[in-house]
Amino acid sequence: MKKYKRLFFIFTALGVLLSDAMCAFVAYNYCEMKNAAYSAPASTAFIFAVPFLLAIAICAAAACVFYKKYNK
Repeated sequence: MKKYKRLFFIFTALGVLLSDAMCAFVAYNYCEMKNAAYSAPASTAFIFAVPFLLAIAICAAAACVFYKKYNK
């Protein structure tokens, strides 16, 4: 039981850290595109968020599974 609680907290923290890293990474790349005078719209910068979103979804799913196992 204690193992599942730790895993739940680890995956929850990892998901939060990934979301913060995603925001910083996308914002930095958007600013770089603006400074380089590319004519790409802002939605192009969000393509960089796709791998982060997949990883966050996996962490959230794992955290849900471990939370359910912890509460059994």
